Amino acid sequence: AEQARVLAKGPFPDYPFNPQRFNRGGGIEMSYLDEGQGDPVVMLHGNPSWSYYWRKLVLGLRDKYRCIVPDHIGMGLSDKPQDDKYLYTLQSRVLDLDRLLDTLKLGDNITLAVHDWGGMIGFGWALKHSARVKRLVILNTASFPLPAAKPLPWQLKLGRDSRLGVGLIRGFNAFAGGATKQGVMTPMSSAVQKAYVAPYDSWANRISTLRFVQDIPLGAGDRAWPLLDKAAKALPAFADRPAFIGWGLRDFVFDKHFLDGFTAALPQAEQRIFGDAGHYVLEDKADVLVPAIRHFLDANPL
Repeated sequence: AEQARVLAKGPFPDYPFNPQRFNRGGGIEMSYLDEGQGDPVVMLHGNPSWSYYWRKLVLGLRDKYRCIVPDHIGMGLSDKPQDDKYLYTLQSRVLDLDRLLDTLKLGDNITLAVHDWGGMIGFGWALKHSARVKRLVILNTASFPLPAAKPLPWQLKLGRDSRLGVGLIRGFNAFAGGATKQGVMTPMSSAVQKAYVAPYDSWANRISTLRFVQDIPLGAGDRAWPLLDKAAKALPAFADRPAFIGWGLRDFVFDKHFLDGFTAALPQAEQRIFGDAGHYVLEDKADVLVPAIRHFLDANPL
Protein backbone atom coordinates (compact mmCIF):
# COMPACT_ATOMS: atom_id res chain seq x y z
CA ALA A 1 0.00 0.00 0.00
CA GLU A 2 2.88 2.36 0.74
CA GLN A 3 4.35 1.73 -2.70
CA ALA A 4 0.92 2.47 -4.22
CA ARG A 5 0.72 5.81 -2.42
CA VAL A 6 4.15 6.81 -3.68
CA LEU A 7 3.48 5.56 -7.21
CA ALA A 8 0.03 7.12 -7.45
CA LYS A 9 1.63 10.55 -7.40
CA GLY A 10 3.12 9.69 -10.78
CA PRO A 11 3.80 11.39 -12.95
CA PHE A 12 2.48 8.91 -15.49
CA PRO A 13 1.86 10.47 -18.92
CA ASP A 14 -1.82 10.48 -19.99
CA TYR A 15 -2.94 8.96 -16.68
CA PRO A 16 -4.81 11.81 -14.95
CA PHE A 17 -6.90 9.44 -12.87
CA ASN A 18 -7.66 8.90 -9.19
CA PRO A 19 -7.24 5.16 -8.57
CA GLN A 20 -9.65 3.55 -6.09
CA ARG A 21 -8.88 0.79 -3.59
CA PHE A 22 -10.77 -2.47 -3.04
CA ASN A 23 -10.08 -5.04 -0.31
CA ARG A 24 -10.28 -8.40 -2.06
CA GLY A 25 -9.98 -10.25 1.27
CA GLY A 26 -7.11 -11.12 3.58
CA GLY A 27 -6.22 -7.45 3.87
CA ILE A 28 -4.98 -7.41 0.26
CA GLU A 29 -6.00 -4.32 -1.68
CA MET A 30 -6.60 -4.04 -5.39
CA SER A 31 -6.23 -0.71 -7.18
CA TYR A 32 -8.71 0.10 -9.93
CA LEU A 33 -9.98 2.96 -12.04
CA ASP A 34 -13.66 3.88 -12.02
CA GLU A 35 -13.96 6.72 -14.52
CA GLY A 36 -17.02 8.19 -16.21
CA GLN A 37 -20.71 7.35 -16.30
CA GLY A 38 -22.90 5.13 -18.48
CA ASP A 39 -22.77 1.51 -19.56
CA PRO A 40 -19.70 -0.11 -17.99
CA VAL A 41 -16.66 -1.11 -20.00
CA VAL A 42 -14.44 -3.45 -17.97
CA MET A 43 -10.85 -3.33 -19.25
CA LEU A 44 -8.52 -6.15 -18.22
CA HIS A 45 -4.76 -5.95 -18.66
CA GLY A 46 -2.22 -8.75 -18.78
CA ASN A 47 1.41 -9.36 -17.88
CA PRO A 48 3.64 -7.36 -17.45
CA SER A 49 1.45 -4.28 -17.93
CA TRP A 50 -1.17 -2.70 -15.67
CA SER A 51 -4.15 -0.34 -16.00
CA TYR A 52 -1.78 2.18 -17.57
CA TYR A 53 -2.09 0.19 -20.81
CA TRP A 54 -5.76 1.25 -21.14
CA ARG A 55 -5.26 4.93 -20.32
CA LYS A 56 -5.96 6.35 -23.79
CA LEU A 57 -9.08 4.25 -24.24
CA VAL A 58 -10.38 5.43 -20.85
CA LEU A 59 -9.75 9.04 -21.91
CA GLY A 60 -11.61 8.36 -25.17
CA LEU A 61 -14.65 6.74 -23.55
CA ARG A 62 -15.23 8.21 -20.10
CA ASP A 63 -17.49 11.05 -21.26
CA LYS A 64 -20.15 8.46 -22.18
CA TYR A 65 -19.09 5.14 -20.64
CA ARG A 66 -18.12 3.99 -17.16
CA CYS A 67 -14.60 2.61 -17.41
CA ILE A 68 -13.63 0.00 -14.80
CA VAL A 69 -9.95 -0.88 -15.01
CA PRO A 70 -8.43 -3.05 -12.26
CA ASP A 71 -4.77 -3.69 -11.59
CA HIS A 72 -4.51 -7.42 -10.92
CA ILE A 73 -3.04 -8.33 -7.53
CA GLY A 74 0.74 -7.96 -7.67
CA MET A 75 0.47 -5.62 -10.65
CA GLY A 76 0.35 -1.86 -11.11
CA LEU A 77 -0.77 0.04 -8.02
CA SER A 78 -2.33 -3.02 -6.35
CA ASP A 79 -0.74 -4.68 -3.32
CA LYS A 80 2.05 -7.16 -4.06
CA PRO A 81 1.73 -9.93 -1.47
CA GLN A 82 4.23 -12.76 -1.36
CA ASP A 83 3.30 -16.42 -1.81
CA ASP A 84 2.39 -16.95 1.85
CA LYS A 85 -0.45 -14.42 1.55
CA TYR A 86 -1.83 -14.96 -1.97
CA LEU A 87 -2.06 -17.82 -4.47
CA TYR A 88 -0.97 -16.44 -7.84
CA THR A 89 -3.17 -18.47 -10.18
CA LEU A 90 -5.70 -17.77 -12.92
CA GLN A 91 -8.49 -18.90 -10.61
CA SER A 92 -7.46 -16.30 -8.01
CA ARG A 93 -7.54 -13.60 -10.69
CA VAL A 94 -11.06 -14.55 -11.74
CA LEU A 95 -12.22 -14.59 -8.11
CA ASP A 96 -10.66 -11.14 -7.53
CA LEU A 97 -12.50 -9.76 -10.54
CA ASP A 98 -15.76 -11.37 -9.45
CA ARG A 99 -15.52 -9.78 -6.00
CA LEU A 100 -14.65 -6.36 -7.39
CA LEU A 101 -17.41 -6.27 -10.00
CA ASP A 102 -19.95 -7.65 -7.54
CA THR A 103 -19.12 -4.80 -5.14
CA LEU A 104 -19.42 -2.20 -7.91
CA LYS A 105 -22.92 -3.45 -8.91
CA LEU A 106 -22.42 -2.84 -12.62
CA GLY A 107 -25.69 -4.39 -13.76
CA ASP A 108 -26.22 -6.62 -16.78
CA ASN A 109 -24.95 -4.50 -19.69
CA ILE A 110 -21.21 -5.10 -19.42
CA THR A 111 -18.66 -4.70 -22.18
CA LEU A 112 -15.50 -6.77 -21.69
CA ALA A 113 -12.27 -5.35 -23.12
CA VAL A 114 -9.34 -7.75 -22.82
CA HIS A 115 -5.63 -7.86 -23.59
CA ASP A 116 -3.01 -10.57 -22.95
CA TRP A 117 -3.89 -12.48 -19.72
CA GLY A 118 -6.97 -10.27 -19.50
CA GLY A 119 -8.57 -12.58 -22.06
CA MET A 120 -8.20 -15.66 -19.88
CA ILE A 121 -9.28 -13.74 -16.78
CA GLY A 122 -12.21 -12.03 -18.48
CA PHE A 123 -13.56 -15.08 -20.26
CA GLY A 124 -12.94 -17.10 -17.10
CA TRP A 125 -15.18 -14.62 -15.23
CA ALA A 126 -17.71 -14.75 -18.08
CA LEU A 127 -18.22 -18.49 -17.58
CA LYS A 128 -20.45 -17.56 -14.64
CA HIS A 129 -21.75 -14.28 -16.04
CA SER A 130 -22.16 -14.91 -19.77
CA ALA A 131 -25.57 -13.26 -20.01
CA ARG A 132 -24.21 -10.01 -18.53
CA VAL A 133 -21.51 -9.67 -21.19
CA LYS A 134 -23.16 -7.79 -24.04
CA ARG A 135 -20.15 -6.67 -26.10
CA LEU A 136 -16.52 -7.71 -26.52
CA VAL A 137 -13.34 -5.79 -27.34
CA ILE A 138 -10.46 -8.19 -27.97
CA LEU A 139 -6.84 -7.03 -28.35
CA ASN A 140 -3.92 -9.49 -28.72
CA THR A 141 -4.99 -12.05 -26.17
CA ALA A 142 -6.21 -15.62 -25.71
CA SER A 143 -9.06 -17.47 -24.06
CA PHE A 144 -8.01 -20.89 -25.32
CA PRO A 145 -4.86 -23.04 -25.14
CA LEU A 146 -1.73 -22.46 -27.19
CA PRO A 147 -2.67 -23.46 -30.76
CA ALA A 148 -1.09 -26.72 -31.90
CA ALA A 149 0.80 -24.96 -34.70
CA LYS A 150 2.29 -22.39 -32.31
CA PRO A 151 5.32 -23.32 -30.18
CA LEU A 152 5.78 -21.55 -26.85
CA PRO A 153 8.27 -18.72 -27.50
CA TRP A 154 11.66 -19.37 -25.91
CA GLN A 155 11.44 -16.19 -23.86
CA LEU A 156 8.32 -17.48 -22.09
CA LYS A 157 9.71 -21.02 -21.76
CA LEU A 158 12.80 -19.57 -20.09
CA GLY A 159 10.72 -17.63 -17.57
CA ARG A 160 8.23 -20.41 -17.00
CA ASP A 161 10.54 -23.35 -16.53
CA SER A 162 14.05 -22.27 -15.47
CA ARG A 163 15.91 -20.77 -12.53
CA LEU A 164 17.70 -18.47 -14.96
CA GLY A 165 14.30 -17.10 -15.99
CA VAL A 166 13.43 -16.47 -12.35
CA GLY A 167 16.63 -14.50 -11.89
CA LEU A 168 16.14 -12.45 -15.02
CA ILE A 169 12.51 -11.57 -14.28
CA ARG A 170 12.79 -10.89 -10.54
CA GLY A 171 16.39 -9.76 -10.36
CA PHE A 172 16.60 -7.60 -13.46
CA ASN A 173 12.96 -6.87 -14.34
CA ALA A 174 13.74 -8.38 -17.75
CA PHE A 175 10.14 -9.22 -18.58
CA ALA A 176 8.55 -5.83 -17.87
CA GLY A 177 11.53 -3.92 -19.20
CA GLY A 178 11.83 -6.05 -22.31
CA ALA A 179 8.13 -5.70 -23.11
CA THR A 180 8.41 -1.91 -23.31
CA LYS A 181 10.81 -2.41 -26.23
CA GLN A 182 9.73 -5.71 -27.82
CA GLY A 183 6.00 -5.11 -27.37
CA VAL A 184 5.80 -2.13 -29.74
CA MET A 185 6.83 -1.26 -33.28
CA THR A 186 6.78 2.50 -32.59
CA PRO A 187 9.22 3.15 -29.72
CA MET A 188 7.71 4.34 -26.47
CA SER A 189 8.96 7.61 -24.99
CA SER A 190 11.25 7.18 -22.00
CA ALA A 191 8.52 8.59 -19.72
CA VAL A 192 6.00 5.98 -20.92
CA GLN A 193 8.58 3.20 -20.55
CA LYS A 194 9.23 4.33 -16.98
CA ALA A 195 5.51 4.34 -16.23
CA TYR A 196 5.15 0.74 -17.43
CA VAL A 197 7.98 -0.56 -15.24
CA ALA A 198 7.50 1.74 -12.21
CA PRO A 199 5.38 -0.72 -10.18
CA TYR A 200 8.02 -3.45 -10.57
CA ASP A 201 10.89 -1.76 -8.75
CA SER A 202 12.24 -4.59 -6.56
CA TRP A 203 12.60 -8.36 -6.29
CA ALA A 204 9.53 -8.49 -4.01
CA ASN A 205 7.44 -6.27 -6.29
CA ARG A 206 8.18 -8.40 -9.35
CA ILE A 207 6.56 -11.51 -7.92
CA SER A 208 3.48 -11.33 -10.11
CA THR A 209 5.30 -10.75 -13.39
CA LEU A 210 7.07 -14.06 -12.70
CA ARG A 211 4.06 -15.96 -11.34
CA PHE A 212 1.98 -15.05 -14.39
CA VAL A 213 4.63 -16.59 -16.66
CA GLN A 214 4.89 -19.68 -14.46
CA ASP A 215 1.10 -20.08 -14.58
CA ILE A 216 0.95 -20.32 -18.39
CA PRO A 217 -1.21 -23.43 -18.97
CA LEU A 218 0.24 -25.84 -21.53
CA GLY A 219 -1.42 -29.10 -20.52
CA ALA A 220 -3.91 -30.85 -18.28
CA GLY A 221 -1.44 -31.02 -15.40
CA ASP A 222 -1.18 -27.23 -15.08
CA ARG A 223 -3.27 -25.39 -12.47
CA ALA A 224 -4.84 -22.95 -14.92
CA TRP A 225 -5.73 -25.61 -17.50
CA PRO A 226 -9.26 -26.62 -16.34
CA LEU A 227 -10.47 -23.03 -16.31
CA LEU A 228 -8.85 -22.24 -19.66
CA ASP A 229 -10.32 -25.41 -21.19
CA LYS A 230 -13.83 -24.38 -20.08
CA ALA A 231 -13.34 -20.85 -21.41
CA ALA A 232 -12.19 -22.22 -24.76
CA LYS A 233 -15.27 -24.39 -25.10
CA ALA A 234 -17.54 -21.44 -24.17
CA LEU A 235 -16.01 -18.91 -26.58
CA PRO A 236 -18.17 -19.71 -29.66
CA ALA A 237 -21.30 -19.00 -27.59
CA PHE A 238 -20.32 -15.29 -27.65
CA ALA A 239 -20.65 -15.13 -31.45
CA ASP A 240 -24.21 -13.80 -31.08
CA ARG A 241 -23.17 -10.44 -29.63
CA PRO A 242 -21.17 -7.50 -31.01
CA ALA A 243 -17.42 -8.00 -30.94
CA PHE A 244 -14.45 -5.90 -31.99
CA ILE A 245 -11.03 -7.43 -32.65
CA GLY A 246 -7.99 -5.13 -32.79
CA TRP A 247 -4.73 -6.98 -33.44
CA GLY A 248 -1.05 -6.27 -33.93
CA LEU A 249 0.45 -8.99 -36.12
CA ARG A 250 4.01 -8.29 -34.96
CA ASP A 251 3.33 -9.96 -31.61
CA PHE A 252 5.73 -12.85 -31.05
CA VAL A 253 3.35 -14.52 -28.59
CA PHE A 254 -0.23 -13.69 -29.59
CA ASP A 255 0.34 -13.90 -33.31
CA LYS A 256 -1.88 -14.86 -36.24
CA HIS A 257 -2.49 -18.32 -34.73
CA PHE A 258 -4.35 -16.70 -31.84
CA LEU A 259 -6.08 -14.18 -34.08
CA ASP A 260 -7.36 -17.06 -36.20
CA GLY A 261 -8.77 -18.69 -33.07
CA PHE A 262 -10.87 -15.64 -32.32
CA THR A 263 -12.01 -14.97 -35.87
CA ALA A 264 -13.10 -18.61 -36.21
CA ALA A 265 -15.10 -18.46 -32.97
CA LEU A 266 -16.48 -14.95 -33.57
CA PRO A 267 -16.93 -14.74 -37.34
CA GLN A 268 -19.13 -11.62 -37.21
CA ALA A 269 -16.60 -9.54 -35.28
CA GLU A 270 -15.46 -6.21 -36.62
CA GLN A 271 -11.72 -6.44 -37.25
CA ARG A 272 -8.88 -3.93 -37.31
CA ILE A 273 -5.70 -5.86 -38.06
CA PHE A 274 -2.32 -4.10 -38.21
CA GLY A 275 0.76 -5.49 -39.90
CA ASP A 276 2.89 -2.78 -38.32
CA ALA A 277 1.82 -3.12 -34.66
CA GLY A 278 3.10 -5.30 -31.86
CA HIS A 279 1.78 -6.88 -28.68
CA TYR A 280 0.96 -3.53 -27.10
CA VAL A 281 -1.33 -2.75 -30.02
CA LEU A 282 -3.04 0.03 -28.08
CA GLU A 283 0.33 1.76 -27.75
CA ASP A 284 1.20 1.44 -31.43
CA LYS A 285 -2.25 2.27 -32.76
CA ALA A 286 -4.11 4.35 -30.15
CA ASP A 287 -4.82 7.07 -32.70
CA VAL A 288 -6.74 4.56 -34.82
CA LEU A 289 -8.02 2.10 -32.22
CA VAL A 290 -9.49 4.50 -29.66
CA PRO A 291 -11.87 6.17 -32.15
CA ALA A 292 -12.60 2.81 -33.80
CA ILE A 293 -13.56 1.21 -30.47
CA ARG A 294 -15.61 4.28 -29.55
CA HIS A 295 -17.44 4.04 -32.89
CA PHE A 296 -18.02 0.32 -32.37
CA LEU A 297 -19.60 0.92 -28.95
CA ASP A 298 -21.70 3.86 -30.14
CA ALA A 299 -22.89 1.87 -33.17
CA ASN A 300 -23.92 -1.12 -31.01
CA PRO A 301 -25.89 0.49 -28.17
CA LEU A 302 -27.30 -1.64 -25.38
